[in-house]
Amino acid sequence: MHMRLLICLLGLVLSACGPCGPAAIDGNVTSTFPELRGPYLGQEPPGLEPRLFAPGVVSTGLATRDVAMTPEGDELYFAVTVGARTMIMVTKMVGGTWTEPVVAPFSGRYLDIEPAISPDGKRFFFLSSRPQPGQEEKPGWVYQDIWAMDRVGDGWGEPYNLGPPVNSDAPEYFPSVTTDGTLYFTREGEDRVSATYRSQLVDGVYTEPEILGPEVNCGRNRFNVFVASDESYAIVPAMGREDSLGGVDYYVVFRSADDVWSEPINLGEAVNQPEGREWSASLSPDGKYLFFMSSRTAADGGLPLTGSTINELLEISAQPGQGSSDIWWVSAEIIEQLRP
Repeated sequence: MHMRLLICLLGLVLSACGPCGPAAIDGNVTSTFPELRGPYLGQEPPGLEPRLFAPGVVSTGLATRDVAMTPEGDELYFAVTVGARTMIMVTKMVGGTWTEPVVAPFSGRYLDIEPAISPDGKRFFFLSSRPQPGQEEKPGWVYQDIWAMDRVGDGWGEPYNLGPPVNSDAPEYFPSVTTDGTLYFTREGEDRVSATYRSQLVDGVYTEPEILGPEVNCGRNRFNVFVASDESYAIVPAMGREDSLGGVDYYVVFRSADDVWSEPINLGEAVNQPEGREWSASLSPDGKYLFFMSSRTAADGGLPLTGSTINELLEISAQPGQGSSDIWWVSAEIIEQLRP
């Protein structure tokens, strides 16, 4: 995208989606970022109808996906793509007020995406294109490995590659962590068809990953599988199933205590949209809310029938709900209602 147009669009996002930038008053620069207090950035919790999450703050019209939160709910991470750059953003609750989202200290130089925080809050996982020692730094998604950081005080330590047996020469991505440390992730095959694997953490060491059965690895392809921290179910973005509403849909697959997975159940029209792209989901730390990425549009797209100038159309296009991927959330009761 031409740099001038990109700058214009970013400016429109800030002006159209809420006061999120600095403003000059009598020659002094003051912050006009809204004061957000309370859980979940002070947003009103949704019911069984999905709601756009934090419009103008998290869902801004930029390509956004992947939500991860600390167990205390006082740090929220999400991924944003601008042009060829993908980075992880962070906002924190400080003194009861949420800070303006910024690029996380560990992100920005390489392509980083898909943050996940262990249920105990001690480890942070993410997909990154950063090279390992001895590897040549290259642009694009040349290296796709799962990296991790350990909690150090109120921050995170240096990122390190998880290495084998989790990472291999194939692309690995979308980590999902359970209470006992088991790591679920996606590995892409040579045929570009992906499968979900899991590796148990035994005495601090990951075991050889095992591929999951056809209940989770369903459809023509599937990827980015999120598993609840208690392993009671998985949210599977899958394509090519007969009950699909179109494209990639979210499915829930329930797991029994003896490790038997149920047949996948489509999450339905409230979550899946025929025209939308849906392939990144997660749960809030308390398990009450499902966050999911969707490119669904507003009912009428927000477009007037006549009389629009190019600048008016640009302003509308830079708002959330216009076809770019945004973060939506819904009560997790929508999942429980499907439990056999």
